[in-house]
Amino acid sequence: MADGGAGQVLRAGVGELGEVEREQAYVTRLYAKLDAMRATAGEHLAEALRASGGTPGARSERESVVSRAREQVAGLDAVEQGLCFGRLDFTDDTAQGTGPERQAEGPRYVGRIGIFDEDDDYEPLLVDWRAPAARAFYLATAASPQGVRRRRHITTRGRTVVGVSDEVLDLDEADGAPNRDGLTGEATLLAALTRSRTGRMRDIVDTIQAEQDRVIRSDLAGVLVVQGGPGTGKTAVALHRAAYLLYTYREQLSRQGVLLVGPHATFLAYIGHVLPALAETGVLPRTVGQLYPGIDARRAESAATGEVKGSLAMVDVVRAAVADRQRVPDGPVEVEIADTHAGFGFQRDTVVLEPEVIERARDRARRTTRPHNLARPVFVAEVVDALGWQVAQRLGADPYADQALGGNDAPGEGALLLDEADVAEIRRELATDQALLAALDDLWPVLTPQRLLADLYASDERMAAAGLDADRIALLRRPAGSGWAPADVPLLDEAAELLGEDDSARQARLERARRRQIAYAQGVLDITAGSASQEFEDEESEILEVGDLLDASHLADRQEYAEHLTAAERAAADREWTFGHVIVDEAQDLSPMAWRLLMRRCPTRSMTVVGDVAQTGDLSGTGAWSDVFDRYAADRWRLTELRTSYRTPAEILSVAARLLTHIDPSLAAPLAVRETGVPPAIVAAAPDGLADSVIETVRAAVAEVGDGRVGVIVPAGSAGTLGGTVAAAVPGAAFGDDPDLERTVAVLTARQAKGLEFDTVVVVEPGSIVAESPRGHSDLYVALTRTTNTLTIVHSGHLPVELATA
Repeated sequence: MADGGAGQVLRAGVGELGEVEREQAYVTRLYAKLDAMRATAGEHLAEALRASGGTPGARSERESVVSRAREQVAGLDAVEQGLCFGRLDFTDDTAQGTGPERQAEGPRYVGRIGIFDEDDDYEPLLVDWRAPAARAFYLATAASPQGVRRRRHITTRGRTVVGVSDEVLDLDEADGAPNRDGLTGEATLLAALTRSRTGRMRDIVDTIQAEQDRVIRSDLAGVLVVQGGPGTGKTAVALHRAAYLLYTYREQLSRQGVLLVGPHATFLAYIGHVLPALAETGVLPRTVGQLYPGIDARRAESAATGEVKGSLAMVDVVRAAVADRQRVPDGPVEVEIADTHAGFGFQRDTVVLEPEVIERARDRARRTTRPHNLARPVFVAEVVDALGWQVAQRLGADPYADQALGGNDAPGEGALLLDEADVAEIRRELATDQALLAALDDLWPVLTPQRLLADLYASDERMAAAGLDADRIALLRRPAGSGWAPADVPLLDEAAELLGEDDSARQARLERARRRQIAYAQGVLDITAGSASQEFEDEESEILEVGDLLDASHLADRQEYAEHLTAAERAAADREWTFGHVIVDEAQDLSPMAWRLLMRRCPTRSMTVVGDVAQTGDLSGTGAWSDVFDRYAADRWRLTELRTSYRTPAEILSVAARLLTHIDPSLAAPLAVRETGVPPAIVAAAPDGLADSVIETVRAAVAEVGDGRVGVIVPAGSAGTLGGTVAAAVPGAAFGDDPDLERTVAVLTARQAKGLEFDTVVVVEPGSIVAESPRGHSDLYVALTRTTNTLTIVHSGHLPVELATA
């Protein structure tokens, strides 16, 4: 795309110095306001921190005030860079008021937050980019100016204005044709695209394009699926949409929270600065492997294993695995119980667990439809009830023993040595007998999801009983203690749903704590009553005292202390938390089981899903969005597409597009808005000289990129070897499971590179990348499109035919 467009471009030169100085004066005023706001917030925080002592209720309120003040201070600190980036000038027809007082609207400045003039009836000095009043900054064009005469982009470095760039949208004033590419802020956009990468993603708040703005401001309700090819800004759009939704639906979403799911931890670190820079800190970022509290699943496993775990067939497998742990013994089981029914003259005895009794107890527990752990007390109670009659029959003639044990005979005749109270006492003793409880644990154990899955994977017999065939057993088999892979997390979540959590111990602790609080409160009331004046004790009139208004229980309730946490902090520790909105990036790679987990987290189906089915690399990923959302959202999902690639040059897309024919002939590559004039370079290396060629190419790229970043994308099978080789030869190179993207060079696999971008990219052995997976063409498509400028391909083996003809 050539420079040009509807407006003149002003730079910080001699002729335009007056414009820069005028904007500098206004920006300086805004920063003065920001400093005042920050000082006020800091004072509120300091005041809250100085407060100490008081009642538990007062301490809770203090924590709440401190949390809000800290959040406000953090938000104001985060907008220091690029506080004001735009200005709108309106035509005379865009006016305020009516009649003789009708006046043309003055300039409207747009920035990261809203700032108001308290001394002038709270007139807006700076409009938050998310506010409706700022939308014309992103949508106005010469064809549809929306009352805007001129749009100005203001470039700052720190607090200093270093340049302005104008677009005149009034065709009568513009010297030149309208912007033929339909881009807003073309000069500013090009400057942002060609600026060196830093290893951390920047926000695009000053260069949002119209098609992106429509996605960002789309309604909260339902599932919004955003399909977009490389460079279309899917991730940036998703992040800015999160900021917009939190601004627009603050009360609702601050209470329920927003979940952001990314493909890997490196990606989350890469985008981690964007939302704080937009003054938002209430989003919980997680990978799929982090969606089960207390677990960060990163263990590598084969694509085939991940495919098995990601299949919805695993729902039945996990359910069967739970049922398999509700065991009926093959024959009678004798259990020696100690110190039981000692009051009747016995010290040791043996009870017999008959299969028929265990089966009846199991069926009774299952009929409750409670989760496994919550149904266990029913199972135990049924067994203990039957054993109580068994012991009672042994100790004396009980006319109802036959019926209790399941017999069909009528009650017997004879003297009853034990009454109901005696039998109840026997049951209470049996219910606490450790030997009996150990035997029942073997038949119906209390299980955690971790134990269930670990035991399942470690036993071929258990996997076969859960319905897995020999091939899948071979893929899933691993010893206990091997750690968790990301694909295990949805299975852990599924198991948690089926098992339930027996929190009786926690409830008992809470009850003990509450009794202590009530006792303390009663002591307070007693002291209050004891210290009351006795001056009027001889008078007939009654004196109203504290104890007449509150009892100890109510006083304890009023003084209950609750730690103030944000919604994101509470959600991080609560597996059953449901979010107000969920955003999923690189969504094409999520398995059906992962989607099942996310749908539990968002029962309202308020979601933003961004991805590109052409980049689906996981075997359990999706090839069509309807396959996912027709199941869960029916008519509550909508699809939109980003068609313009801003990041990826045309020369790169033209080569990468050849892979789409193999991936899916119905897919079309996005349209690039710019060209670099530099086609991809292909370097053929000798079979024994690949490493040397890679090192030479990377060194040349480092010299060319200056202060930018170089991505080296290699086959997964040789990532460790090539990563170590490059790191040893090129100072500052990073590689491994979680490489530091702020270093000059990062060596990654195609999967690790998803969602990232570099100034220049070196792709090594593309043929091996393709051969490593049935979705290898998608992986290569990802690798080729990570660059914002230049691409070099180094190979010693064969080239995929799509590249060989390039």
